Formats: sequence, C-alpha cells, structure tokens
Amino acid sequence: MQGVSTSRVVIVGGGLAAIYTALKLVPHPVVMISPEPLGAGASSAWAQGGVAAAMAPSDSPEAHAQDTMRAGAGSVLAEVAEFVTRAARDHILDLSDLGTGFDRSADGGFVQSHEAAHSVARVVRVKGDQAGAEIMRALIAEVQRTPSIQVIEGVQAVGLQSDGTAVSGVFLAPAGAPDAPSVLLCGAAHVLATGGSAGLYAHTTNPARIRGQGIGMAARAGAQIADAEFVQFHPTAIDVGEDPAPLATEALRGEGAVLIDKTGDRFMTAIHPDAELAPRDIVARAVFLRTRKGDAPALDTRSAIGAEIARQFPAVTQACMRNGIDPALQPIPVVAAAHYHMGGVATDLAGRSSLTGLWACGEAASTGLHGANRLASNGLLEALVFARSCARDIAGTIAQATSAPQVEISLSPQEETSPLRAVQTLRQIMTEHVGVVRDRAGLQTALRQIAGLEAENPGTRTFLNMTATATLIAAAALLREESRGAHYRSDFPNLYSDRGRRSSLTLNAAMAVRDTIAKEPA
Repeated sequence: MQGVSTSRVVIVGGGLAAIYTALKLVPHPVVMISPEPLGAGASSAWAQGGVAAAMAPSDSPEAHAQDTMRAGAGSVLAEVAEFVTRAARDHILDLSDLGTGFDRSADGGFVQSHEAAHSVARVVRVKGDQAGAEIMRALIAEVQRTPSIQVIEGVQAVGLQSDGTAVSGVFLAPAGAPDAPSVLLCGAAHVLATGGSAGLYAHTTNPARIRGQGIGMAARAGAQIADAEFVQFHPTAIDVGEDPAPLATEALRGEGAVLIDKTGDRFMTAIHPDAELAPRDIVARAVFLRTRKGDAPALDTRSAIGAEIARQFPAVTQACMRNGIDPALQPIPVVAAAHYHMGGVATDLAGRSSLTGLWACGEAASTGLHGANRLASNGLLEALVFARSCARDIAGTIAQATSAPQVEISLSPQEETSPLRAVQTLRQIMTEHVGVVRDRAGLQTALRQIAGLEAENPGTRTFLNMTATATLIAAAALLREESRGAHYRSDFPNLYSDRGRRSSLTLNAAMAVRDTIAKEPA
C-alpha cells in the first residue's frame, strides 16, 4: 500500500467545521480531504435557520446556556454550555468580518429569529433561510485566498490507522469507490469533521453522503462514542418524496406558522404550552404520530407569512414550488425526518478524542453541548466553537511551521462500488426500528438485521463504517431504558431520573450487545 507522510495537519471533511478549523490553524499548513467540491455535500451549507448567539443587549450567554440545558433534557454538560454560549458573540463578529452577509436592521443591528425552546429571539440569520449557504460562501472564499490551506477534492477517507490508543494516519480512496486500493496519509495531526449520521435514515434532511461514516471510522479505530442513541428528528421536513427531504426551517414557526392536520385542526396547542415552539422532540413525535395515523400533518404559513414567504424564505419556497405547492396559498405537507445526531466521537473542550492524534469537531463529535435534544441553531455554533478549540489545541501540540510541500495523492479512477441496495436496506431498518418511537423488540430486530447486512457485505469499508454507527445507535438506544429528549422508548415512556447520564460506548461494547441479541430467539 502506498503511504504518504506530511507535516501538514490532515482535516477530513469539507463542511463548516473542517473549513473553520483550517482557517484557525493559519499559518500552519493543512490539507483538507473532501469527497466533493468544498462545501457541496456538507450539511452546514444546507442549514437554514442560522447561528444561535446572544447578540441583543437584553439577552445574555447565561440565558442562552440555560435554554440549551433545558432543551437537552438533563443531559447537557453545564460547563460545555457555558463555554459555547460565552464564545458565540465572538464567532458571529468573526464571520461578519470574513464577509458573511447576516441580515441587519435599519440601525445596523443583527436581525434575530425566535426558534423553538429559545426564551428570546437569538438566531442570527441570512435572508430568512440562507444562513448555512452564505456562511459557507464567505468561508470558502477565504480558504481560496489562504496559501497555507491545500484542498484535495474527489477523495474520501475510508479508515484510520490506529493501534487502539492513537491514530497515525488516514486511509484514502477515490470518492464513490471506497473499496478501491487506498493510500495512507499520515499527518502532523488528524481532525475528523465528516458530519453526522442522519442519512442512515430513509427520511432525512441530510446530504446523501452524510451517513455516519466518520463516526464509524473512529469507532472502528477504538474511539469512545458518546450519546449515540440521541438522534434528533426535525418535525417539518417537506413531505414531497424527495431524498433527502427539503427542510421547512423552524424560523417559519418562529414567524407564526402553525401545524395542522387534514381537518385543519391546530394540534400542537393541546400538547405543549409553547405549541409549535415546543422542543423539537415533542413536536417531532406529534408530527410522527399523526403521520402514522394518516392525519396528513402540514405546516400552514398562509396567515402568518402569506405572500412574503417567497422573499423571506426563498429556499423553502423553491422546494415547495418545484413540487407543485404554493406555500402562500396551500399548507406545506410535512414529515418528521432524521436531522441531526447529538451523539458522536466523544471529545473534551479542546476537541480531543479518546485516541491520541485524533481531534473531532462539528456533528461528528459529541461534546456534551446538546444532551438529549439539540437546541435549535446550536449546531453551527458548536461547529465554530470547537473548530477553533481543535485548531488552538493542535497548534500548541505540534511543531510550528509556515510552509510544507503540497501533498500528492495518486489514486486510480474507479467506478462507483458502494453497495447501494444494502445502504437502502440499512436506512429502512433504521427508520422502522430505531426512529422517532422505539421499543425493545424493534431495537433487537434492528441489531439482528444490521448483523445480517454486514455478513452479506464483507470487506466493504465505507458500508462497514455506516453499520458500525448504526450498531452504536441501536445498542445505546436499547441500553437506555427510559425516554429522554429525542430518544423515546414506548416501552419505557418516563424519565429514569431528573439528571440524565451521558452514554459512552466503544464499538466492541456495542458489538457485544449485538452478539448477545443474536444468540437470543427472535
């Protein structure tokens, strides 16, 4: 196998967390590995709502931290919530200085939206629903102006070289051909910023490539994985049969849009005092249960926003119109879809994983900020804060340099080799048995079926990264015999205690759970 060594920091990913880490490492040379053109396949580029930050004089980081902990259903680490919310303002100002065109009021202040479970309007936005795309545009432009950052596109990471305690390299293969001959790239440090796992579900808002591969790679290398069972389902994915499903941003509900069923009944008022602005897990379950009953839930923007939706929320409008829905005149059909994984590679405040030489940030990481239920628009904020943390920690642990030779990777062009049918089967298993509502029998069935898929597809590296993450999610969900935040067990519908412990699993531990289930009668 070909091996390449470099004094550059190797960053795996092409989204917000990866790019911001690279920029914060300047002038130290880095090389970014992205399977697609930078930002093209990143969840962050699709983010609609914006970045949560206490920018108004009447708001405070302390209030933001309290809202974060309340939404997280007792599993948020207080020190992490405080660390992140204190840093939020600096990152908004930094992004603005880098050219991000946040919405501004006539007096120059930041326009902020009110989203679910926030006590005040504190989500900084761009053209209503364009925040992710605009932030990525500004940061990619900065990357292109920065000589210390090398970007290699069309290449994907398929594994980590590890002895179980330390990571010393990343195995790379052509994008779309993960089982082609690979190259080992060994850097000065290695950062995993590969996104989350929501694409493991048949109904998802995530880009097609985001299916837990990064978390699976780290798990297969021996890393500790935290809070794997906590997968957030967005209650208002647009139900038009697209894969992935377009998103109807929560900011619509912040502007007064309401959820109705096929009879026109506004059902959330009877479920929670905050109605449509209740925490996401509550709204998602309500939408899921009405979908299962055939009640055709829909988001009605007609009275609250009307014709202004085209100007205020262009992405939502375009998604509706291309599917024959005029949101100014018709309710938008919605479905609960996998949206964000609170679990991931366990990291500390410096972004360090349990493996020496491996850092993680963005949705691939689990920092303790989100607990059992991510507060709306805290995802982009966490990516920014921990990308900078990773960069600062790495800069303090490696030899300082201002230049390094370009990394040369030689990979033979290959045809697509991913086991597409197996991937689709895996996604159906996760949706049916490890979805919005879970129970013991379903989780056991999922673990058996995932094991069967692995046996049918040996040696398929990226698929095995997916099944590793799926196994961790299902095993952790089986072990948590309570309902907390986004994790709902119909056979254990109550909280076990007021204070939720975080879960921590290695892949070996999750496989032991799976092996035990396999020996039991189906």
